[in-house]
Formats: sequence, structure tokens, C-alpha cells
Amino acid sequence: MDPIYEKIIRPVFFRQDPEAVHALAVKALRMLGAFAPLRSAMEKFNLVRDENPVKVFGVEFPNRVGLAAGFDKDALAFRAAAALGFGHVEIGTVTMHKQSGNPKPRVFRYPQDEALVNYFGFPNEGAENIAHTLSKTFDKKTKKIPLGVNIGKSKITPLEEAAKDYVFSYNALADYADYFAINVSCPNLPDVRKLQLGENLRELLNALKAADAERASKLGKAKIPMLLKISPDLTFREIDSILETVFDLGVDGIIATNTTSTRPESMAGYAEKIGGLSGKPIFEKSLQAVKYVCAQSGGKIPVIAVGGIYNTECAAKMLDEGASLVQIYTAFIYNGPFFAKELAKSLHWRNNPEWI
Repeated sequence: MDPIYEKIIRPVFFRQDPEAVHALAVKALRMLGAFAPLRSAMEKFNLVRDENPVKVFGVEFPNRVGLAAGFDKDALAFRAAAALGFGHVEIGTVTMHKQSGNPKPRVFRYPQDEALVNYFGFPNEGAENIAHTLSKTFDKKTKKIPLGVNIGKSKITPLEEAAKDYVFSYNALADYADYFAINVSCPNLPDVRKLQLGENLRELLNALKAADAERASKLGKAKIPMLLKISPDLTFREIDSILETVFDLGVDGIIATNTTSTRPESMAGYAEKIGGLSGKPIFEKSLQAVKYVCAQSGGKIPVIAVGGIYNTECAAKMLDEGASLVQIYTAFIYNGPFFAKELAKSLHWRNNPEWI
């Protein structure tokens, strides 16, 4: 961790409202992304490129460390991610309808645990507005890293109409996505997790796959990889059910995992009971999900591991269990803006000790 960030910057930020600091960080990175000369110089200095780029589900990644969904909800700051060292970035969660999310306060820090609880509820500008933003800022020629688009269900959309909601967002944003993350695992909206299992999941994925196939046929373009983001609170039997559907329908990968609605005993008595817990306390839970998915799929389904990764050892454990890539978010907040670079470089050294 950068000692200046640890001793000076973070203490100042942590005395302020978490959501206000988040907005400030997005604004700063939006400015960096818009200033091409500085952004380009920082990309050359900070973006770690493996000699053999990682190619997963047909997409090439310069390194294994990505920025998870939730930070850049409205596609305002994504252009700055490579300048901080990230090998990919995931925007969203994006919904069909613009929505303000759950009532504030809805973000809570627990520095002693290196954890957060959030109860955002998918606040975003809506798929069409975000597509308009991307139409002005997205440049395929200068883009250095893959862009993932995380999509979810609008709060006002009934469960039985969820597939139409996701397909709308897919159609609005398909021109910009290197892959889609199908978020059916957020604990902060009613009914969303019901989409993880059974016929609900099958219907949703069938609708998205059909929309993708139709677009590919009509435009003569390749299909866009689709990854399913799952909860850490699933039982192994439930994961088995999901994997069966994933195999049957040809889903391209799994993102494991989202935040957890449970709380460890160590946080009993002071942690917010409502919302999704992220950060250090959920690492083991996410690791077990990654391990199980990789083992049960025989390594045939690419996995992006996310959840509680706070150092090289954590990331390495995820990769050793079979994950192809890792993502961070909470550790980015606790360890500073260049933690992705440090992590990507240390993972590279781990696999290439002769590399300097």
C-alpha cells in the first residue's frame, strides 16, 4: 500500500461520508479519463502487461486484475481504469429504467475489518442514458483494456418481466461491451436473487442468448460473451443447479461472487444487518464458491473471482483454485488507487520470477 495514501489521504477520506467520497473519486477519474495526454502517460507507466496476455471466453486481457462492478455505475470513469493498472473494468450495475436506489445512508465502512456494507440498490442513469454517455466517450481505437457491462433488473420491473428488462439493457449497450455480466445475485433489491435458480434463470438466459444471436446474425458480428454473477450465499446444491443451466445454454463464464447478506460472528453487534457485505471478511466464503465451481465444472467454465481479495496471497489462491481472472473493489478503497498495479505486478512476479 502507498504510505502516503495510508497515512494521509485515506484518513481524510474516511472522516467523510462514504458515498460523498465515492462521488468525488468518480469525478476525479472522469477528469483523468478525459485528459488524454495524462491518461496515456499513466497507462504506459502503470498498466502491467503479461508477456502472454490472458485470453478467456475469446477476450484478451493484459493482466489478471479487474475493477469490479459497483464503482463506475454510470460509465463515467471507465477510461481511467487502465491508467491505474487495471487489466479490465466492469461498469454498472445498469438497469433498463433510471433509478435512484435505496434511501441514504446506504454505505458503511468498517476499517477494523477492511470491509464495507452497501445497500445501494442499483442506482444508475438507466441503459439508454448510459449508452448515450458511452457514445460520446467510448473509443475502440484507444481503449487499452476490455470493458464489461454488468446488467440487472429494475426495481419497478415485476419478476415475471425480468427477462425483457435485461434484454433491453443488452440491446442498448451491446455496441460497447466486450462481455456482459448478468447480475442475478445482488442482495439489495427484492426478488433479484430469485433469478439465480430454476426456470427463472433458464428463461432469463434463454432470452439474452436469443437477443445476442439475433444481433450477431443481423449485423454479421461475433456473439458477446455472457457471464453469470452468482451469490456467495448459495448452497452447493444450488450451485450445481446453476451449473447445469450454464452448461445446457452455453453460458460463457461465472463471476463468483457478489456481496453476502450474512455477517460473520466477528462483526456481530456492530455491522449493519441490511445490505451486502464486501471486503476481507468474505474472502473465505468467496474462495469456497470459486473452488467448488471450478471443481464441479472440471475447469471448463471460465471463472472471474471476486470477493474479499485484499493481497497477492488472496488473489493467488483464487487463481490456484482455477479462476482465470480476479476483480477487486473494496480493497481498491482501502489500499489506494494504484493497488491494481501492485497486485498485477506481484502476480506476474509470482509466475515469472525472472521478470523485472
